[in-house]
Amino acid sequence: MSTINTVDALQSLTPSAQWVRRSDELEWLDTEQTQPTDLEITTEITRLQDIYDSLEYSRLRQVEYAKRNQDEMRYNDAKNNTNLWIEWQDQIKLDIPKVKGDTV
Repeated sequence: MSTINTVDALQSLTPSAQWVRRSDELEWLDTEQTQPTDLEITTEITRLQDIYDSLEYSRLRQVEYAKRNQDEMRYNDAKNNTNLWIEWQDQIKLDIPKVKGDTV
């Protein structure tokens, strides 16, 4: 699991801002953009972490998809008039649902 941090939040809130971080100290160098408050940064960290966490199913599915040569599976299905690739995809989606209980 990834942990979203202050740098991620600053890049999200002020993508082109100029700043330097030394240990726990943030030196704001940008004269065009206002430095986000601690509350804004904390709120953004929470928002970004929620997004990251909500996409865990996608990262887990990608691991499964990478285990097979899907082009070869589709070719074999076309040549043999089978649906093994579709059945394999459906099984992954059943095993790793988007939302608990969701089977799509």
